[in-house]
Amino acid sequence: MDSKDALVVFKGKKVRRMWNDDQWYFSVVDVVGALTDSSDPNDYWYRLKKREAESSGIELSTFCRQLKLPSSDGKNYNTDCANTESIFRIIQSIPSQKAEPFKRWLAKVGYERVQEIEDPELAQKRMKGIYKQKGYSDDWIEKRVRGIAIRDELTDEWNKRGIETNREYSILTAEISKAIFGLTPGEFKKLKGLKQQNLRDHMNDLELIFNMLGEASTTKIARNKDALGFDENKNAAKEGGTVAGVARKELELRSGEKVVTQENYLDEPETKKRLATKKK
Repeated sequence: MDSKDALVVFKGKKVRRMWNDDQWYFSVVDVVGALTDSSDPNDYWYRLKKREAESSGIELSTFCRQLKLPSSDGKNYNTDCANTESIFRIIQSIPSQKAEPFKRWLAKVGYERVQEIEDPELAQKRMKGIYKQKGYSDDWIEKRVRGIAIRDELTDEWNKRGIETNREYSILTAEISKAIFGLTPGEFKKLKGLKQQNLRDHMNDLELIFNMLGEASTTKIARNKDALGFDENKNAAKEGGTVAGVARKELELRSGEKVVTQENYLDEPETKKRLATKKK
């Protein structure tokens, strides 16, 4: 990992982090130091754990993992680290004015989540608003939202049919992607120059459409064949992806253009790239 990727600025202070098990883990001591006026964040963290255990019976250390992070002396030491969800839980226990904005934000997010459970349309509206702010066009957003619904339907179907682990979900998803595009999701991200970003957020219209076709076809085939367990669903995934793969190749043959491109929306919003394409 590049050194620039190992640090993040948090409240004006640097916080060490490490990418582990497909998610970021942050140094708890660094976060504590950023949100308190303590001259000794290590001691503050020790006392915070003790106080929380005595008052609520909750052991904050259970939210942490020991990961080796670089120290000021240039050596790596085991350090208490927590993922985003756990860091937010730890912040809730910090009795500091600097932590209050985060606590209020968490309360707001929690309230919005309750609203979304009661009225699922609110979640969709908020999601569309976020994509709009990032510079995506209405047409692209509609495809992305539809793609999410199709993906949810597929994963629900897999769950009913005995797919249990994240690894199994990843393998099945890779089978669909290979059959559609000739690329696994990892290879697709590498082509687009992505790292931890969501691949689908950087797909163009046609990539999204063919991805939807492959996943919708997989759901249909798995149901009609009553696929049970990993092996049978793997075959269904290959078949579903092949349906979209054949359609992609036919379009490429007739249009004379490749569907899969290196285009992504890291440096330039999707709406600007769409305008640039129209001018050509």
